[in-house]
Amino acid sequence: MLREIILSVIISIDIFLVAAAYRSCGIKIPVSSAVVINAIGAFFLGISLVLSRLMGNIIPEKLCGICGFVILTAMGITTIFKSLIRNLVRRLSERGELSLPTGNSGIVVKLYLDDTAADFDSSKILSPKEAAALAIAASLDSISIGLGAGYEINPAISAICAFIAGAVAILFGSLAGRKISSLNCDLSWIGGAALIIFGIWEFIK
Repeated sequence: MLREIILSVIISIDIFLVAAAYRSCGIKIPVSSAVVINAIGAFFLGISLVLSRLMGNIIPEKLCGICGFVILTAMGITTIFKSLIRNLVRRLSERGELSLPTGNSGIVVKLYLDDTAADFDSSKILSPKEAAALAIAASLDSISIGLGAGYEINPAISAICAFIAGAVAILFGSLAGRKISSLNCDLSWIGGAALIIFGIWEFIK
């Protein structure tokens, strides 16, 4: 069960940072919206882990281990790269050296650069519908992580742990929002580094 807990904690890092970003912008995440975010994330993680198990019955164990390592490492590097892009965009925007015409761009692009873009109506309250859009946009991460996490990880336990960890992450992220935002930098690279470490740990175990 240790792997399931570690995996859920790694996934909840991004949820914690998103909740902190919303809190710093004065956007509230109601309980119903928090449930939607965590339920969708847990669902996609569970489904991807089931698929990983099915592939584990077909693909040799050694090859599965290599594939998992590659997927987790690639996800970690991508997350770190995304964090660097966000920090660069933020710095350029603060200097007035960059203007992004995001008004007509797709929601996925908006959420890639700014998690708080999910508040479509600028009501300062994240509705369940908006929460679902945010969770679905981030579902690719959960799917990729689940596929790369290894077929030995229990899907049901992982989904339950992810739901609980996500709820805790939203709670503490909302409480720590202003302190996190005062750092004036994107910290999602922490989740990327954790994924790489987890991938290496799974590969050499």
